Amino acid sequence: MIERIQAFFEKQAFGVCEYLGNKLGIRTTIIRKYFIYLSFITLGSPLILYLIFAFFLENRSFFRSNKHSVWDL
Repeated sequence: MIERIQAFFEKQAFGVCEYLGNKLGIRTTIIRKYFIYLSFITLGSPLILYLIFAFFLENRSFFRSNKHSVWDL
């Protein structure tokens, strides 16, 4: 039962914690745990950062272009 719930949330999430864990070399569960702790302590302000990260992760192919400067139109 718990595995099904965990799989559902991981499938529906944007993968921000997993992406940060892979980039920083930290386990994803540790990042998720500290994210939850920070959300309670700071009254939910890390949710704004999470949504910003999710936006950039979903649209990172748009932000990664082969243009190196403004003059390379």
